[in-house]
Formats: sequence, C-alpha cells, structure tokens
Amino acid sequence: MTTQQEVPGARRSGFAELVHAMSYEVMPFKNTERDVLEYVPTSVPLTVTVTEAKGIGATLDLAERLLGHGYQVAPHLPARQFTDDAHVADVVARLRESGFRSVFVVGGDAPKPAGRFTDAYSLLQAMDELGHPFEEVGIGGYPEGHAKIPQEALDLALKQKAPLATRILTQICFDAGTTANWAAGLAEDGIGLPIYVGMPGPVNRQKLVRISAGIGLGQSARFLQKQQSLFWRFLLPGGYNPTKLAKRLAAAAPKVDANLGGLHIFTFNELRGTEQWRQRLLASLPEKDRS
Repeated sequence: MTTQQEVPGARRSGFAELVHAMSYEVMPFKNTERDVLEYVPTSVPLTVTVTEAKGIGATLDLAERLLGHGYQVAPHLPARQFTDDAHVADVVARLRESGFRSVFVVGGDAPKPAGRFTDAYSLLQAMDELGHPFEEVGIGGYPEGHAKIPQEALDLALKQKAPLATRILTQICFDAGTTANWAAGLAEDGIGLPIYVGMPGPVNRQKLVRISAGIGLGQSARFLQKQQSLFWRFLLPGGYNPTKLAKRLAAAAPKVDANLGGLHIFTFNELRGTEQWRQRLLASLPEKDRS
C-alpha cells in the first residue's frame, strides 16, 4: 500500500513540518487552566513550568488537571528544587500513578539547591535508577550558550544527559542560522536527539512585565535579566516576528542537516493570541500541507 510519504511531492515542506509539530509552554498561574481549556486544542502538546514562589506542587497539580482534560502534558522537573532521593521517588510515583508519559528535566534557576541535585544530569540519573515510566524525557539546550555556565561545561552536560533523554528543547535564540548550526554541531558530536526550538509566540512587552511581577521577587529579577533582549525586540517597531523566525528556521535547517523536530512556543500564557497565530500559520500552508 502506498503511503502519503511515498508519493513524489506529497511530503510536507520543512516549514509545514515545524508548524504541525508545535507545542506550548504554559506557566502555573491562577487562570492558566481556564485559558488552556478555552483557547488550546487538546492536539497541542503542553509543558508546564515551575516557579520558585509556588514550587513543584503547583506545577504537578495543574499538569494533572490538564492531563485529565485530555492534553498531552509534560511537567517541568527542576533538579534544584528536589530535596532528596525520597522526594524524587515520591514525584515519580505520583506522575506514574497519574499516567504521565512525558517530563521535561531542567536544572532550574533556584540560586541554592534544596538538596544534592545541582543539575539536570544528577536528577536524570536518580530517575533512571528508579526505573521511571516516562516514554518522553526532554532536556534543555542552549544554541547561544549560557551567561553563567562555560561553554565546555554546557557541552559536557549535554553529552551526559543525551543518553537519558529522548528530545531537546532549546532556550530562546533569535538567529535561525545560529540555532541550525548548533543543532548540526550536536549531530556531528553524535547527539542525534530531535531538537524542538524554543521561541516566543506573539506576546507583548506589557504581558512580560505582568508575568515577571507574578513569579516571585527573586525569580522575577532573574526572569527580567534573561528576557532583556526579548523586551528590546518587542519595544522596537518590527523587532520580532514569530512567523519570520519560524520560516527562517525552516530554511536554515536543511542547509546544515539540522535535526529540527518542531517548535516549542514560550506562550507567556498569552494563549488566545498564540493559538490564533498558530491557526493563521496552518491556514497559510498549501492545501496539501494543512493536515
């Protein structure tokens, strides 16, 4: 039997592939569940972040409710907020019982670790020793490096984490060529995990300010520092266009054989606007690429 993929010319374009393989990141605020249910189809995979002010519990609570509504949900598991091995075992057991298939393991931004887990790799090892049930394990990637972590340390950490993961979700990078070249470099180093490119959706500066005010004072200061370039992009006329960035990624990836699997949208809880934007992208595709 001939499949659609086997018909000459029937394969989706690179841009269409990225648009169809899109997920959203949401933050565990008061109205998040309501807004997800109102604006986001259950076909869109979600990740739920953790804030220092609310801790892991708020993230797991929201993730469980969204899972119950039929969404594919991956809660963030920040290593630096786990107190000890028993805490890890309890969270893994809770997620197993709830039926989660996916998680996203990060180091976390807490200035001081709550226990012995200082980075994502140490948490991944503990989860692996427990025989965790997750079919999908995401880890972070940094196409432009990290302000506080030397590049050699980042490279080593990714090589250590990759065998314990199934995908990479990147931090924001506004240069498609940089992201594509970084992804190609990973493949050359033997890291063949699919890469989902983290990028902001259509959110405005005022929304970012409101979010930073709601995530706790210490974390807010770090959030603002991390998002400085993002603020400037939204301040300048025509400074950021998510559609243009997505198209540039689709164009750049094949040139360097980058294994880009899709787009991971930092919604900053601007879910109505983000979903409207995604629907416009789908509608703009050639008819053969829309489904």
